[in-house]
Order: sequence, then C-alpha cells, then structure tokens
Amino acid sequence: MKAMLLAAGRGERMRPLTDTCPKPLLKVRGRPLIVWHILNLVKAGITEIIINHAHLGYMIVEALGDGSQFGASISYSAEETALETAGGIAKALPLLGEAPFIVISSDIYTPHFNFAECLNTLEDNDMWGNPHPADKRDVAWLYLVKNPSFHPEGDFGLNLMGLSNEAKPGEPRLTFGNIGVYRPEMFSSIQTGEHAKLGPLLRKFADRGQLGGEQYSGEWHNIGTPEQLAALNAPLRPLPIN
Repeated sequence: MKAMLLAAGRGERMRPLTDTCPKPLLKVRGRPLIVWHILNLVKAGITEIIINHAHLGYMIVEALGDGSQFGASISYSAEETALETAGGIAKALPLLGEAPFIVISSDIYTPHFNFAECLNTLEDNDMWGNPHPADKRDVAWLYLVKNPSFHPEGDFGLNLMGLSNEAKPGEPRLTFGNIGVYRPEMFSSIQTGEHAKLGPLLRKFADRGQLGGEQYSGEWHNIGTPEQLAALNAPLRPLPIN
C-alpha cells in the first residue's frame, strides 16, 4: 500500500511562521510535523510515499529528499498553485497506482497512530467471501475523532453500516481526522490540474452509503495557529486531546 502526504497548503492562519517555512516542516517536540507521519508509516511497513507541494515546496524536497534517510521511498507531485485536497490527490493518481492508498494531512499531529490498521480496511469481499458489487462497496474509509472545540458540530454520523451525513438520534457525530484510505476511482471525475475540495466528494459517497469509517481515540491535534503549536511544544505541560 502507498501513502500520500498532503503538504501543498499555504497555512495562512500560521503566519508569520509559514511566510518562511512550509507548514509541514514546522516542528513539534523537535521533529517536523511531516516527519512524524513518515516515521509512523515506515514503522507500519508502508514505505512508498507521495508528497504534493506548492508553497515553498522546494524546502520540503530539500529537507526530505528521496526518503532514504527514513527508510522510505518518496516521490513528489508539484503543484503550481495548491489544487485543494481532492484536486491534489487526483493529480497524483499516476504515482499512487490502482490499489487503495492512504492520505494524511501533514498539518495534524498524531504521534501514535498505527498505520498498519489501514492495510485491510477496504476489503473487496464481504465477511462470507463474496465480492462486493462496484456500486455498493466502500470507496473510502475515514478515521474520525472527537469533535474539537473549533468544530463542535462534527462532520459525519457513525453507525453500524458506515458514515452518514446526518446522524440519527443516539448515533455519535464526529469530526474527520484527516486520515483516510481511498480507492483511486473515487477521484475519476476530477480532471488533472482541477481545483477540487474533498468534503463535497465525501458527502456525495456518504449519501450513496459507500463511506466507511471508525473513531480514533488516541492523541490527535489539528494545528491551526502559532499558539497551538507553542502549546504542543511547551515542556512538562499536560496536553488536552482535541
């Protein structure tokens, strides 16, 4: 399985830090955000990694190189201007191949996520070994987290059958944690170089009943401001889990 790390965003809310440093290279506890993900992927045996970049992208390439220093093989998908999440994934499809792949946002901090759990999330067969019809099988598997303070309404309802746009009474409504496994055909409607957001695409497949997922309860932080970054780097301070 291959993995893609999203690293093309400008990081406007992190300015002035991101005026001179791409957000994925900002350090948390002595290590760049993006390197935490690379090391955890390699630990899980996932060594083929694609990284897209735009703003100050040359700095990412210079810092990470071909990935050999981490035991990985890194390829790059350069974007003249950031194409949004789905647009960036669609442009990188020739590098990602035909099998399901993992996509992670480089600006989250989740140091203990076990990416080995992603390897079999999109099985082509049901529990009895019967193949799923193409229009019924899940096209993506998302990892959801408890709603952070900046997003109290969440994104999806979680039930026994998968994810829904509207949670039923008694069902949890959670926030997409920016880690997911995707089938490449999910992005077939997006042209190479097209700007496209991931959210509307996910909601479309949730309406079709083709979006699966689960809750991740480990440490997870979406770092959006310099203050949040400083709090994570403060020594000997208990950290709330968003």
